[in-house]
Amino acid sequence: MTNAQRGAGRKARVFITGSADGLGHSAAKTLLAQGHEVVVHVRSNARLPAVKELVDDGAIATIGDLSDLAQIRDLAVQVNAVGRMDAVIHNAGVLSGAQLLVVNVVAPYLLTALVGRPQRLIYLSSSMHAGGSASLAGTDWSGRTSTGSYSDSKLFVTALAAAVARLWPDVLSNSVDPGWVPTKMGGPSAPGDLQLGHQTQVWLATGNAPEALTSGNYWHHERREQPHPAVNDTRFQDLLLAELARATATKLT
Repeated sequence: MTNAQRGAGRKARVFITGSADGLGHSAAKTLLAQGHEVVVHVRSNARLPAVKELVDDGAIATIGDLSDLAQIRDLAVQVNAVGRMDAVIHNAGVLSGAQLLVVNVVAPYLLTALVGRPQRLIYLSSSMHAGGSASLAGTDWSGRTSTGSYSDSKLFVTALAAAVARLWPDVLSNSVDPGWVPTKMGGPSAPGDLQLGHQTQVWLATGNAPEALTSGNYWHHERREQPHPAVNDTRFQDLLLAELARATATKLT
């Protein structure tokens, strides 16, 4: 039995990246309503008003720009200062731009490496990961030049979740496709249900159903789905981890 399985059902401390709006904000609000301790995250001081309601309800706010490695490292220090997390939801993401791979892949990797190991890890994927390329050749992880597509970034972070599940058997690590939901990223005309969009993250972070206490899966609306073949390819996982370790000078141990 893992630590996560032993602790299932009790009140948890959960850190959520990208909590200012959309799925991250919704997940934080739901977890607070359930009585959990929540650590929220915004990009800058200017974004703090976006989480005022959550902080007023008891959340702890952290600040850091996930496109900047120094700020990612500082964010990890802030989170560790709060205490050990029971779960981390790597929710933050961007749709395009030179910083795409830094925010969507490097930041989750570096936070995974630097934040005290929680019992559960949840990484936000997308059905679009299926269209990603399982090639790391020519990838610029620094954000100085634009390489890789959104689909590529979601393939990489989904493989990261699977790699962590393999390497850390004492941690429940999963990835989630929240669907195309009406967030700032998804746009107002997105057909998905915002409630269903964050429900699986909350369930994986704190739920005690047997299915929620499994690891290494790719989920959509509390149902396991089959990811891109590269996700569970251990050779690809190892190449990805080696690249991210090189780019950040930080190894996942």
